[in-house]
Amino acid sequence: MLSVYDGFFSGGARILHSDVVLGLREGGQHHRVLSVHGEVLREATRQAMRDDACYRSLTAAGVDVTSLGRTFGLTGVPAADPAVFSGPELAETARAMAGADVVLSLKEQPLGLLNQAGLPRRPVIVCLHRSDPENQGGALAELKAAIADGTVVACVCCAESTREAYRAAGIPAELLHVIPNGVDLLRFRPDPGLRLRTREALGIPDTAPVVVFAARYDAMKNVPLFLRAAHAWLRREPAGHVLMCGAGMTGEQPGLAADIRDAFGEDARLTERLHALGVRRDMETVYAASDVVALTSSWGEAAPLCLIEGMMCGAVPVATDVGDSALIVSGHGYLTPPDPEAIARAWTEAAAARTDLAPVLARSRERFSRTRMIASYADLIDRVHAEAMRPALPEPEPALPEPPLPDPL
Repeated sequence: MLSVYDGFFSGGARILHSDVVLGLREGGQHHRVLSVHGEVLREATRQAMRDDACYRSLTAAGVDVTSLGRTFGLTGVPAADPAVFSGPELAETARAMAGADVVLSLKEQPLGLLNQAGLPRRPVIVCLHRSDPENQGGALAELKAAIADGTVVACVCCAESTREAYRAAGIPAELLHVIPNGVDLLRFRPDPGLRLRTREALGIPDTAPVVVFAARYDAMKNVPLFLRAAHAWLRREPAGHVLMCGAGMTGEQPGLAADIRDAFGEDARLTERLHALGVRRDMETVYAASDVVALTSSWGEAAPLCLIEGMMCGAVPVATDVGDSALIVSGHGYLTPPDPEAIARAWTEAAAARTDLAPVLARSRERFSRTRMIASYADLIDRVHAEAMRPALPEPEPALPEPPLPDPL
């Protein structure tokens, strides 16, 4: 198996897919990963492949990870044309593909590479993690081109909303297979001891209500809405604390600093209880310390990993109605309109309901299991491989012409 990434940078899709690779490897498959980019600047955060937590977990498990070495967004380094690849880049890609039976493309972006002429023909499964296919530049066109020439033979949709969006965008329904996201239940679980230690490290009292927002600094996450809700909630809850994690969620992101000033205005003192933690490699500790996991996204989400991870650690989910959030939150938490006061009220109700909802969250653990997810991926891969290995039916021989009828006497 070969997985092709656009790059190693902070985000739920990369975390999820890397965990899938590890799980499939544990099941006996041989995997390697090829990344188009070796380093990127995104959300005002310089992210090198070799520093990434997913890269480290993959290589620690013995997965071979290589890169074409491209960079994106770095000061003074011109970005390469995403549609043009050099001879050495194509040769490296060809070598990686030659040793694979099936190729997994993490989202559509790597198809710009996999659609290049002259590469080995291998069945490709594209793993889709958004619900806005029209909002990703030329990626949808690359996907359609790869389907038309038979390169892409299946698509994994992490959410029902993903399947519906891509079907509406013209992707054949028979290629779209839903495999809901799952998480490692041994890692993501309620842990009272970890909860206390993490709060102590952050200077948060044991009894304080805590809301966590795990998202990169991106327009789709609607950070300004989240911050307006945080302002309203911190005014309402004098003991409350708000945690923000993700790429760009630091003082080094000028856009975030401006958003905080706009949201809090003259109530700057309240930001003492607003903690910008940046990229964390120990999200299970952050979720364990929290009472509420929040999502305020406006578009693009499919099955937000933060909601699932937070829920499995005992935090009550509160989300806007985007992607499959309503399906995930139903019976476990709260769905809100994109209104800061309504969101703040829901956070208060969710924090108060945490103890009562704990048994409900516990009963849902199997539904969000990594084991279930990986078994579904393995089944689809096996079917694709079996179909690729099936010998082609011979072409029917042309029919012989009918002999002429004898002339009538």
